[in-house]
Amino acid sequence: MTEFAGFAVAPSSSSPVPFKYHQMLERIMEGDVEDKRPRPLDLSHHFSRTTVNRHESEIKDFYKYFSIPGIGNLAGGLPNAGYFPFDTLEAQVSLPDRFEPSSGAGNTSGTSHGALSHRKKGPQSERIVVPRSADTADDLRRIDVTTALQYGRAEGYPPLFSFVRQFTRENMHPNCPYRHGPDIIMTCGSTDGFAKCIEALSNEWNEAHDAVEERPAILCEEFAYMGAIQAARPRGLAIVPVKVDTEGMRVDSEGGLERVLEDWDEKQGKRPHLMYTVTVGQNPTSGILSVARRQAIYSLCQRYDILIIEDDPYWALQYPSSYAANNLPLPEFSDLPNRKSGGYTFLDSLVPSYLSLDPDGRVLRLDTFSKTIGPGCRLGWITAQPAMIERLLRITEVSTQQPSGFVQALVAQLLMGSDNHHDANHSRNSNNSSSNAATSTTTTKAWKVDGWVRWLAGLRGSYERRVQTLCTALDAGRHTLRSHPQRYSRDRTDVWEAISRVPMFEFSWPLGGMFVWLRLNLSSHPLYGLVPQQTLARALWVHLTANPWKVLVAPGTIFCPTQQQRRLGWSFFRVCFAAVGEEEVGAMADRLIKGFEAFWEKKDIAEMRRVEVEVEFEEGDGWEVGGRGVVC
Repeated sequence: MTEFAGFAVAPSSSSPVPFKYHQMLERIMEGDVEDKRPRPLDLSHHFSRTTVNRHESEIKDFYKYFSIPGIGNLAGGLPNAGYFPFDTLEAQVSLPDRFEPSSGAGNTSGTSHGALSHRKKGPQSERIVVPRSADTADDLRRIDVTTALQYGRAEGYPPLFSFVRQFTRENMHPNCPYRHGPDIIMTCGSTDGFAKCIEALSNEWNEAHDAVEERPAILCEEFAYMGAIQAARPRGLAIVPVKVDTEGMRVDSEGGLERVLEDWDEKQGKRPHLMYTVTVGQNPTSGILSVARRQAIYSLCQRYDILIIEDDPYWALQYPSSYAANNLPLPEFSDLPNRKSGGYTFLDSLVPSYLSLDPDGRVLRLDTFSKTIGPGCRLGWITAQPAMIERLLRITEVSTQQPSGFVQALVAQLLMGSDNHHDANHSRNSNNSSSNAATSTTTTKAWKVDGWVRWLAGLRGSYERRVQTLCTALDAGRHTLRSHPQRYSRDRTDVWEAISRVPMFEFSWPLGGMFVWLRLNLSSHPLYGLVPQQTLARALWVHLTANPWKVLVAPGTIFCPTQQQRRLGWSFFRVCFAAVGEEEVGAMADRLIKGFEAFWEKKDIAEMRRVEVEVEFEEGDGWEVGGRGVVC
């Protein structure tokens, strides 16, 4: 027997053996392991009708017979692994210390005994190899082409699943307050994870045949990542925006969460039972919810029985230097009861997830490798109480089945390595590798948890330096000079012209994430009052895309979840500092500022009117110029 995520499982042959999730769940609920924390609540009343009716896949369950020693398998519909055309999967990958970490708070990735190493001279990358077949029978260590490309387990490729599960439970969220802690399931990225959560937790509603009073609803920030909103809307869910500030979702103000829930009119649909929220580096506003704000929101979710879908792609990208720039104190959460360390100073410095405040088990957290390895991986995971994960597993069995085996095997090899014995120098492309000789090595040492945390800290450092470059430039350049009408002395012998500095835009330094959220100050424009502000905003966006400035920013309207909210969205631009090279950020900021300054020189009303005609405002999609839509 081998241990899989803490539970005994028979070792497999080259054919996969499914992880018996429901048996693991039964053992947990029977209390095999002593744990004095409260059990998570039974929240099954939130499951959709379809989700309640799902059963374990009989095909997946049948896999258990494949591992019988000596069995002649004439039952399984598995293609023969010998016919897979890939002998190995190989890649040249970065060493985990390629990028320098931040120099401020949380700048150590090791335990209390160690600190982050700086970028080393010498090799910056190494080659990893996933062999055709590994010589181990341990499912948790077996990383090879034979198993990765075969039909697999819906919860994820066993080695990667076990690594991510342990990292999630012990390092990311060691303070989850319910018994036995959360579990995970691998996904094809956060978009896939959100779609499965919505399917599991909401019934479809159609105004053609369903009563208005039965319409489900979902809460979100007033400016939100629209990929999620557009997944929920076709199911008939009412989208309910909540006001935000520099932290994120507000609680007790006009339009805040408490007021929205208290004033809910059930004649227009059910009070929301779901919340979608990005709590770190909120997209697009870049706020980070403090622990105190999270506690207040969670308390309301308990009172009104709301499940929280916490989408957190930017968790590692928290910027201590931005707090000082915004005249805010650094986040403090050391007084959380019975707080345990995640084993790394860097991780302990990050504002914790809602999972750390979730005794009820009402949080479903979405994580992704998109911002830490690459969006094309389409790889992530959901963390939630086991009963929720079990239902999501049933959905996965009959939909995506599992993330890509290619991707899971390569990421597993990067993070974990294996006990595989193979010739690291054997490659059909080995003759072409001489160009990398000065900067690479052919060892196959894995990152392990230490390396993964070091990589995350390096990414945070790299993006934080971009923030500092961009925001320093924006701070210096956000004002322009404005002349006022000529004035005369009382005896009319002296004439002078008054000049003042006026802001063209306002912003806060991003506390996390990848964006700066600019609020336009169009009242300082010479044509303010003569041309509608919405027209000025559209004209400015078009102006910035033209020579010589030629910079593209995202208009705030494409982050507005409702038509009512779109009436305010035109006054914002989202600036992403992540996509361009670090050495280009300063130049891009300069072009953006000069574009603003040139626009504030415009005084031709007719020119603005032409823009109003030429730029079509699409209610559903944002602004279009020449038939090309703005997307994000």
